[in-house]
Amino acid sequence: MTAGPATLDAPSSRRRAGAGLRGMETADVDRDERLALMRTGELGSVHSWELVTAVDGPGTRLTVFLSGCPLRCLYCHNPDTLAMKDGEPVLAEDLLARVARYRGIFAATGGGITLSGGEVLMQPAFAARVLRGAKELGVHTTLDTSGFLGANATDAMLDDTDLVLLDIKAGDEETYRRVTGRSLAPTLRFGRHLAERGVRVWVRFVLVPGLTDDPRQVGLVADHAAAIEAVRPGTVERVEVLPFHQMARDKWAELGRTYELADTPPPTAAATEAVREVFRSRGLTTY
Repeated sequence: MTAGPATLDAPSSRRRAGAGLRGMETADVDRDERLALMRTGELGSVHSWELVTAVDGPGTRLTVFLSGCPLRCLYCHNPDTLAMKDGEPVLAEDLLARVARYRGIFAATGGGITLSGGEVLMQPAFAARVLRGAKELGVHTTLDTSGFLGANATDAMLDDTDLVLLDIKAGDEETYRRVTGRSLAPTLRFGRHLAERGVRVWVRFVLVPGLTDDPRQVGLVADHAAAIEAVRPGTVERVEVLPFHQMARDKWAELGRTYELADTPPPTAAATEAVREVFRSRGLTTY
């Protein structure tokens, strides 16, 4: 949601992490029981959920934001999801009961459930249990991830995943580390593994003036996306170029965090379209 996914340049009618857990049961468990249930995947640390259309995958989707993320993205739209301890305990069976309530909507719109964050792969046992349960309900499943913890995604989990929204936040190690505080290599390995497993991918790239908009940087990200597609043609169904915005600035301030991009403007429509053309030049479908 991933620290990166909520950077969508979207109207206010679209979802924003932080809407809470209204209507969803939380588990009344002590710390030891909570940890035990999280190890088995029966319980997860959840920040919030939203029912949205045209965001986070096809159709109308129940997007669930899990707490905890190993990245520290400079433009993170959901800084309140970074610590797993700050989430609420939610049982997988209770979350799946809500998924079941929306099966009719999902079937009518081609939608389903999207697990986002934070970083969903911080809680792989919970994610795997929810994905398996959703598939048993006949519901389309999506993981929204940076891919940094892709090694946590077992082949069994990927077998239950219809789509991965993969954030490639920069094109080289130096810039990626500047943006996230982490290494790019695990994301690229995960992307190749998804292609090898035949999992469909939507690549996401956040365009930040002065940070990720350098032509060389854009070209490298486009090359990475094309390389994933080359492993198995048809894997990368689309690339979403997401213009940076300032919608998270107040949230960072409320949390007492320093927001380094407070003076960064959004990219122009022309600049954004020019970046999309770079991806199209690699033969990729781009939005």
